[in-house]
Amino acid sequence: MALETALHAWHSSHGARMVDFGGWDMPVQYSTIVEEHLAVRNASGIFDISHMGRLKITGPDATSFLQKICSNNCSNLKIGQVRYNLVCNENGTILDDILVYNLAADYLLVVNASNRLKIVSWLLRHATSFNIQIEDQTLYTSMIAVQGPTAIPVAKDLIADDTSNLGYYFNFDTKVMGIPSLVSRTGYTGEDGVEIIVPKGEELKVWDKLVSLGVQPCGLGCRDTLRLEAGMPLYGHEIDENTNPLEAGLSWAVKFDKGDFIGRDALNTEKNNPSGQTRVGIELFSKRIPREGCPIIKSGIVSGEVTSGTFSPTFNKPIAMAFVPLTLASVGTELEVDIRGKFESCKVVALPFYKRKTT
Repeated sequence: MALETALHAWHSSHGARMVDFGGWDMPVQYSTIVEEHLAVRNASGIFDISHMGRLKITGPDATSFLQKICSNNCSNLKIGQVRYNLVCNENGTILDDILVYNLAADYLLVVNASNRLKIVSWLLRHATSFNIQIEDQTLYTSMIAVQGPTAIPVAKDLIADDTSNLGYYFNFDTKVMGIPSLVSRTGYTGEDGVEIIVPKGEELKVWDKLVSLGVQPCGLGCRDTLRLEAGMPLYGHEIDENTNPLEAGLSWAVKFDKGDFIGRDALNTEKNNPSGQTRVGIELFSKRIPREGCPIIKSGIVSGEVTSGTFSPTFNKPIAMAFVPLTLASVGTELEVDIRGKFESCKVVALPFYKRKTT
């Protein structure tokens, strides 16, 4: 039976279409995916992301433990800083992509919902020689994302400390509507915004207030189209246990010079002898939408595969991410995609498709 977030009753009573996602019953949309998508691009939207795993790591060996577990450097994280990381296995392929929060005395890991139990098990397996404690806080906290160009101005009136002074990918302990909260300037939409963690039982007060201020409730449907436009990989699509970070275009999150970590040797081998494929953006010339698994064709030969595809509400045309050989990865390379037996012309374009305007 699927788990339910503390906001589940609200979603159901406000007409959300619910789906099973990562073992949780989650809202996929309230109105239309396009309407919710454009609300985030043009104003702001609110997402229930309580299904994401929240794992607290404490103890004197917490930093050295994360250095062993993660591909990116955790030892130089500033207090209050958040950093994208990858957890790889010994083969150098990806168990999950996560965010690591430096909370001064300890760390918080935000992991994908579908991978939470797997990552907890992985952490426990490798923690035996470290003086640390691992606490899964997922089921007794809630997490809300407010995203879009008006997200910071709207949310800052609820937050005791000034979020406009909070750097991108930084967090702080504060109060939201008087509720002790952890607020980070992070997101998964390509827009500015905050993600708020509150104790379970306090989320409805915050959610209702933001909705009353005109923030559009949004589901997982537009979260997917937004992240795709922003060129962000999704676990189970662009990355998984058959994919390594280098071919997935995530080499910037692998720090070979930080010391040993699980998967380092295999990734070093990959670095010196690339697999020959890489992740690219694809833009179609027709209106047909490529979906996961659609073959990429060059000169009549299957040469790759779509990992995610959608009709972009921002650009009003189909876009996709795909894996193709390095020889076909240059921007402007003309290809075809097989959509249910019909070949559609497309070309390789730079990622991300969408970059938010910054002031």
